[in-house]
Amino acid sequence: MSRRSEEKKAEREDRQVEETVWRAGPDAALPSLTPAWLRETPEKKKGSGKQGSGKQKADRPKEPYVPPRGWYGPGGGRVGYMDPPTMWRATTVQACGMWPFAAGSGSPMTGVPLGQHLFTGATVCGDPLNWFTRARYISNPSLFMLGMPGLGKSTLVNRMLIGLSATGVVPLVLGDLKPDYADTVRALGGQVISIGRGRGGINVLDPGAMGAAAARIGGEAGEVLKAETHGRVLNMVAALVTIVRGRPMDDHEQSVLSAVLHHLRDRTPEGRAPLLPDLLRILAEGPDRVRAVTLDRGDDTRYRDAVDPLHRSLLGILDGPLGDTFASETSTRIDPDAPAVCIDISGIGEADTQLTAAAMLAAWSDGLGTVAAAHALADAGLAPRRWFFTVLDELWRPLRAASGIVDRIDALTRLNRSLGLGDAKITHTLKDAEALGTDSDRAKARGFVERAGMVVCAGLPKAEMEELGKVVGLSRREIELVSSWSSPPGWGVSGEHEEPPGRGRFLIKVGGRPGIPIKVAITDAERRLHNTNTRWTPNEEAIEQSLAHTTDQVARAAQEGLRVVPGRWTA
Repeated sequence: MSRRSEEKKAEREDRQVEETVWRAGPDAALPSLTPAWLRETPEKKKGSGKQGSGKQKADRPKEPYVPPRGWYGPGGGRVGYMDPPTMWRATTVQACGMWPFAAGSGSPMTGVPLGQHLFTGATVCGDPLNWFTRARYISNPSLFMLGMPGLGKSTLVNRMLIGLSATGVVPLVLGDLKPDYADTVRALGGQVISIGRGRGGINVLDPGAMGAAAARIGGEAGEVLKAETHGRVLNMVAALVTIVRGRPMDDHEQSVLSAVLHHLRDRTPEGRAPLLPDLLRILAEGPDRVRAVTLDRGDDTRYRDAVDPLHRSLLGILDGPLGDTFASETSTRIDPDAPAVCIDISGIGEADTQLTAAAMLAAWSDGLGTVAAAHALADAGLAPRRWFFTVLDELWRPLRAASGIVDRIDALTRLNRSLGLGDAKITHTLKDAEALGTDSDRAKARGFVERAGMVVCAGLPKAEMEELGKVVGLSRREIELVSSWSSPPGWGVSGEHEEPPGRGRFLIKVGGRPGIPIKVAITDAERRLHNTNTRWTPNEEAIEQSLAHTTDQVARAAQEGLRVVPGRWTA
């Protein structure tokens, strides 16, 4: 009998034995569960050959045969699938001897290692900068991430931040609201700057890194950079006035403000930056350069009518909620050579929307000025070329704080290719854009998703996924998959550290390509650096002190002969 025939016979007898067990039930007494072919001796199988003729060896007892996947029926241990084999990744030099048992992966392998493919287990790598520069998967080095709170959005961006830093990219977290990234930046040897009342401030008139770069470059290129510095300072002061007023400045007021800034720059000694109180002094003095812009024609009354509204708004900045933070010199300047920078504004209360908006604008203005200075020095051959990666987490807070933030972020998403930086914007849902005050702001906010090179989705409700599908292009299966990640843990969960079922699961969408579902497993080092629930972490030291105090009270009461009653001591 051929080997193929023996295999078919064995399969038929396996099915017969399994059907017998299934019909009889697990408690039935069966004479033998071992198929007949397995109980045969080698001599019986060989038939009447030379070695098998005559006497035969005695049958030795054999173990009952169990199918690889278990028996059919109740109690049979039947499993529906086999565990996949262990997968290893290696170079062609290391794995060349294993051919043809080595197989390539269909997942992208360019960029920061993010996690494993949810279905195949293959490693998935990616980030906005590497997918734009090296892989050419996307045409815009930007990422937009959406998902419900607590599912690991900041953790995934933290991993990108760490991986990009290892390749020489400079992470810039220009306004850390929780903070989520300060510890990571410190671990990378970067610079953490705190802004807030009693913590530190920013002088919005300080040219910062751009002024230093312009002086270092000199010549025509230096003058061009000085002009850009003037425009940045003008826009920043105008943004502060807009926040205080609640509406934009008038055009003639911006002309007056520009003239005042030019006058200050020419009159301020080298090595010193002017302050906001200096603006008030120049407006009060009324030099000819400023009067010429107001068209006062020598009439002091016309001049005062032209500058008094601006004068009152600047007084509102200095004497109002923004004065302590923006009226003095910069507490800590951004170090252009730092490997990473985080501007921590977590000390500002959530209800203080004006200060939050102003701090965000000032942080972005100062940070992007540093980026422009670095590129200007590189263009002049005075510094190496560097790339930057900016992070804007909790996008909904700055978007609602002031309309100037929307314009600033909108400009950034359109120009980040020319600025040599990638960006990551994180929010909860698309409905955050619908809460903005004007139709133009809402349209600009929706454009963030449309222009993003990468869109990453964590767990979201089904209705939200269907709305997102109109913008990104999601299949029905992708919508159902991401919607399932938004479910909370079951009611029967009793563990202390049970996680939601969708935590660490993300869907990466690029254009019209099918989404890549991944599972991110963080390391112990990442877990120590990034914990967004620190306020909910038990204070072990406080608990121990409370227990020691209670034990001491009970012991003292026992010595005095008192009886312990809940809420009081009685004799």
